[in-house]
Amino acid sequence: MELEFNELRDLITVINQTNIAEFTLKSGDFELVVKKESQGSGAAAVIEPALSLPSAAPAPILPSATAAPAPAASPPPASPIVNDRLVDIISPMVGTFYRAPGPDEPPFVDVGDRIRIGQTVCIIEAMKLMNELEAESSGEIVEILVPNGEPVEYGQVLMRINPS
Repeated sequence: MELEFNELRDLITVINQTNIAEFTLKSGDFELVVKKESQGSGAAAVIEPALSLPSAAPAPILPSATAAPAPAASPPPASPIVNDRLVDIISPMVGTFYRAPGPDEPPFVDVGDRIRIGQTVCIIEAMKLMNELEAESSGEIVEILVPNGEPVEYGQVLMRINPS
């Protein structure tokens, strides 16, 4: 597996914008480990040689992702529905929003559907990885704010739930 510097930088940036504490990618002759330090201090990546290559040189340590702070995400646009009781489903990363597991498959949820904690409500594609988003509360879907296949930002509200 080949991983170019720009891809590695983008991967670290995406991981730094999520709640992921540690990420490991293993392939053939290398292992990539990204670990976040204590909260607010960013992420550092270490590329370690695979165990099958004992004579490999030590891996370089890349600079912390906090060396250049990420720009603050702009607040999402106001929604037509304003209700203090509603619970927002928020994008944990930058990527592409998908309502269904495949192009010819039905959506995970529609407005009016009742959902339960842990139920998959959508997919966010980032760096060619499909990340399923699970509901953190149960209730009824009252609003879906993003069209299928549209790009989303970190912290953007995707859906709203009327909890029960």
